Amino acid sequence: MSLEGQAAPQFRLEGSDGKTHSLADWAGKTLVLFFYPKDSTPGCTSEAVGFRDLHPQFEQLGAAVVGLSKDSLKSHAKFSETYQLPYPLLSDPDTSVLAAYGAFGEKVMYGKKTVGTIRSTVVISPEGTVLKHWAKVAKASEHPTQVLEFLTGLTRG
Repeated sequence: MSLEGQAAPQFRLEGSDGKTHSLADWAGKTLVLFFYPKDSTPGCTSEAVGFRDLHPQFEQLGAAVVGLSKDSLKSHAKFSETYQLPYPLLSDPDTSVLAAYGAFGEKVMYGKKTVGTIRSTVVISPEGTVLKHWAKVAKASEHPTQVLEFLTGLTRG
């Protein structure tokens, strides 16, 4: 399921920064929304830290970065504090937003089929349309660079 070219699904979720966030908060700005399975696990940490390290470049391109998982706000706060993440992590405990973005469902982990959060990312235009959808992220540690390269290409094009 690709969301490219479609209106981004609306959401209203609590964030690690103590605020409630909705898609409308980023109207007029490019939004990178990355979905990840679990706070403080190796792949999720390398992806989150990658977005942290590249955060100044994303800001220079006028893009906001937001992480989203089904973890609790308490877990998000600890994860964010431990790794000094400069962007909010949103909590979706009932997985309704994850599902709306195709980021929750059947996946294969260690050779077994399971149901859970699918590591994926969307780039949402300032007008609210999905510009790019990585439905399955293969290498968490390299993904933030891929997203930055995509955005850099947009500004050059």
